[in-house]
Amino acid sequence: MPVTDAIAFLKTRRSVKPREMSGPGPSPAELDTILTIGARVPDHGKLAPWRFIVFEGEARSRAGDVIAAVFARKNPDAPVAEIEVEKRRLMEAPLVIAVVSAIKPHPKIPPWEQELSAGASCMNIVSAASALGFGANWLTGWHGYDRDVLDGLGLKPEEKLAGFIHVGTPTRPNEDRPRPVLAELVTRF
Repeated sequence: MPVTDAIAFLKTRRSVKPREMSGPGPSPAELDTILTIGARVPDHGKLAPWRFIVFEGEARSRAGDVIAAVFARKNPDAPVAEIEVEKRRLMEAPLVIAVVSAIKPHPKIPPWEQELSAGASCMNIVSAASALGFGANWLTGWHGYDRDVLDGLGLKPEEKLAGFIHVGTPTRPNEDRPRPVLAELVTRF
């Protein structure tokens, strides 16, 4: 039997831009719920090929210092204003959750399946935060792919970032955007 409230929610769920978020962020109990749901995803072999890094409060600023330092080192002619933008990458929403793709070597479960599981975790986190009434957005950006930034944020050399999930209270009503036309996406075999 379908859970109609869940279907209605999923049909209308929408991302909120971090610049359109403020506090409060999730309480500790709400964050625990969000992360629990983030870990409840398809996971062939029960490998848990992902982990979470939580950035709240001052940790967002410390992460911004890492991002800005790497940016400044790699862009020595960058104006101070651009470095400041990089420093504030994780400051707009009160909570940012990094989902780390942590592939576990396995003879039957290829890395691609494990990476998809990390992506599913990102989507579950976005959905859980949204279902709790928060705005949420799954982003990457250059800093999500830069090895020096990832090292500075504590990722192991073999780990990748699946995404930064920004979570906060929406500051304005969220408008929908055009969605794909199913007839252009669906074929039958």
